[in-house]
Amino acid sequence: MVQILFLLLVVAVAWLGYRKFVADAERLTRKRRAAERERQNDAIGTLVKDPKTGEYRLRRDDD
Repeated sequence: MVQILFLLLVVAVAWLGYRKFVADAERLTRKRRAAERERQNDAIGTLVKDPKTGEYRLRRDDD
């Protein structure tokens, strides 16, 4: 019984690790594609609209 619980724990950790890896890979791909679009447009940065103030500002890396 202990072996089954240990195996289930290992499978759960492996599954969560895989999901985290895929999410990080997708995030990096989106970031790389956005940088490529900026390079193609000769842009210095991407503007985003602040929903509270309605003003535009440069997008930060953590956005």
